[in-house]
This record gives sequence, structure tokens and C-alpha cells, in this order.
Amino acid sequence: MNAINEQFIQDHGRSVLRFITAGSVDDGKSTLIGRLLFDSKGVFADQLQAIQKSRYHRSEDGMPNLALLTDGLEAEREQGITIDVAYRYFATPQRKFIVADAPGHVQYTRNMVTGASTAHAAIILVDATKVKDGQLLTQTLRHSTIAHLLGIQHIVFAVNKLDLMGWSETLYQHLVQACSALCRKIGIAQHHVIPVSALHGDNVVNASPNTPWYQGPALLTLLESLPADNDLSYQPLRFPVQWVARHHGQYTHGFRGYAGQAASGIMRVGDRVVVRPSGVFATIKSLRNSQGLVDQASAGVPITVELEEDVDVSRGDWLTHEYDAPRVSKQIEAELCWLDAEPLHTGRRYLIKHGTRTSTAKISQVHTHRDLQQLAVHAANHSTLGMNDIGRVTLTSSDALVTDPYDVLAATGAFILIDEVSHQTVAAGMVREAGWHFPVINDQNLRPEVLP
Repeated sequence: MNAINEQFIQDHGRSVLRFITAGSVDDGKSTLIGRLLFDSKGVFADQLQAIQKSRYHRSEDGMPNLALLTDGLEAEREQGITIDVAYRYFATPQRKFIVADAPGHVQYTRNMVTGASTAHAAIILVDATKVKDGQLLTQTLRHSTIAHLLGIQHIVFAVNKLDLMGWSETLYQHLVQACSALCRKIGIAQHHVIPVSALHGDNVVNASPNTPWYQGPALLTLLESLPADNDLSYQPLRFPVQWVARHHGQYTHGFRGYAGQAASGIMRVGDRVVVRPSGVFATIKSLRNSQGLVDQASAGVPITVELEEDVDVSRGDWLTHEYDAPRVSKQIEAELCWLDAEPLHTGRRYLIKHGTRTSTAKISQVHTHRDLQQLAVHAANHSTLGMNDIGRVTLTSSDALVTDPYDVLAATGAFILIDEVSHQTVAAGMVREAGWHFPVINDQNLRPEVLP
């Protein structure tokens, strides 16, 4: 992430909402984001001039082709589809936004998973012209399920191209019922359904006179009001060691520090910490950032930790407090979203990337798989998963992993599997350990405080 984008995120004057758009091919995802950028004055004049001069300019009414604001790859502009995840940044007086435009093709589901993994909200487009008998498309079911599994807080269904259906209130209500039924089946607690025309801007930034029967907010108004919990300081300390820093290492008292940034929690000079997975105790002697010594550091801030004791700490280890301890084990139960064309093979060795540690692992058993057509979970009748399948598995790693359930802490609950030969990412995983929670802590003095 470049310095400008980092400054964008660190601006404390306004909260930041990360959201992703998803849906089927040609549902209007890129056009919707382009409309948000255009109508909220988030597009520079030279950007408009560039897309108006593009040889892939496809607009017929004189308006710039707003989809080109996000379809940046040559292949995307040539085919009129989204392939890679495109990130854009814009702001209103109320808040700042980071938006990811995910591809709609089934074979690019991996890109959607990547974009959704850090999102607070998901806008799932429903093309009103494609819906038959109130049945949502399979990609709508798939993307809704993935968004829910990834713990996205807010799900928004944008019913697009309703202008091509004569702004039919009846059709809209049928789709409201279909979206509500979908959410009930997969466990989404709250959702919103907004009728829009991404091409013409109805209910995107401003309320539309074409939908007098819709009393809800326009899309941007809703996005400005959604709560987004960006502060991980309240969570238990999880500090992944990214790099061991040595200075004058040839001397007995040379400096040895551990660089990284806390995924969650706060640490202070004098804190008693545990090196995991080894379980060795140590005390924080000093904390250093780019400006010098500091007394404490919160989640997301790059820091170098120096310990009082001379203990063995390596890249891939975690520093945690003794309380609110993670689970340390070589065997975990997880939900996998299989992303590779080559099916999963139980017993085959894969690389597992968890935090800053890369190890090897095998899938010993596939327990269940999700039927996205019936929106049901079935016992697995075979020991494999195919491309875009979602299933629950038991995984055994060669090294002990420091984990929390994904829905408790995403930093220690998420991992990816990588093919050893091709180095292709084959699966995204979420740790699921039913019935396991953080221990109850009664000593309020042990609870982390929020930095002022």
C-alpha cells in the first residue's frame, strides 16, 4: 500500500468504511462504483478525459462509460468484464471509503474472497432483468454465503437495472422476499435491499423520483450511516513476529528486537507476554516505532519489541498476553473455500500460510460441504472439494499453529493453502472450533485500555 493510501486510512477525522461489490457477470458492479465516484465528486477531470478517449468507450448517450473507472486491465476493457479486484478510494463529508470491485465470473471467485476478507460491508448486485420466477442466480447465493462466512458486518442487495423493467414495484417486492429468504437460510441477521439504476444514478447517491414506493435511503446515504468497528484495541493481544532485527549482534549485549505490528490488542512496556507456540514467558523491555521509544503500541501500528529475557523468538511466532490465550495445536477444524481447478486431495501436502508463518499441512478429512443451490450443509460423501466448493475439514499442520475461531479474531482465524509445486493459492480457510471461547477474565486491571 503506498504512502497516499496509508495516509487515507490513517486520517482520524472521519471513519473509514471498506466495502466490496459482488454479483454475476454484467450485473453492473463497475458501473455502480463509477456512479458512486462520479456523483460524489470523487473523480478527477483528467480521469474523465482519459476514459472518454478510451477506445473501449461504450456509452451511447454521451455520458462517460463509468465502468472504465474501475476496469483498469486491458483485458477487462476489451471484454467489458472485471477480472482482477480493483480498489478505489473516495470520500464524503461524513466518512471515507475504500471500495473493492470484485469480478463476477465463477473462475474468479478467488478474487472476490480476497476483496471481501477485509470488508465491513458487501454490496451484492441483483440484475432485475436476469431473475426468473423470483429465483436468485447461483452467483448471488455464492457471494452472499462467502460474505457471511467471512464475517462481513453489513450485507446490501442492490437491485440493479430496474429501469429496464419499468420500475416495477411488484418485481422489487418479489426480490425483497427472495433476498430475505436467502438471508434466513444462511444466517445473515440484517440486510438491506435498494432499487437502483447504476447507469442513470437512481438511488445511488440521490433518491430517485422513479421509485416513490421506496421509502429507504439511497445507497451512499446508507453507506455513510453503517457502523464500522475499526478499533481492534479492545481485542486480545496478537502480535505476529515478522522480522527479527539485530544490531551489533556480534556482541554479547547487542540489540535484538522483533518487528511487526499487532493484529489486535495493545502492548505496553513492562507487560508480561507469552511467546507462542513455545509457551515461553518474557517481559517487554522497550517498544520502538519510526520516531523512537514509546510506552505502548496499539493494533495496526508498526513496532519493534525488545524483551528483557534472552529467549528464542523467530519469524512466525506470536506474542500474546497470558490471559485471553489463543489455541495452540497442530490440528484444527476449518471451513475451506476451494479456489483451484485441481480438486482437493486428502493426504496431499500443501503449504499453509497463517500469519507470518509458512508451514506444511494435510487435509485429513472432509466433514461437510455446502450446497449453494439448496443453501444447505450436507455430510460429505467423498473426500474432496472442487473449485468454488465450500466445506468443513480437519487439517493437520507440521508445525503448531496459534489460532482463534475466525468469528472471534480474523487475524489468527484466517489462513490460505498453497500448492507446493505451482505456488498457486488453492484455498482460503477460516478456523471453526465450535464451543470454544475466550476464558472469562474477572480482573478488570488486565483488560486493555484504548489509546487516547
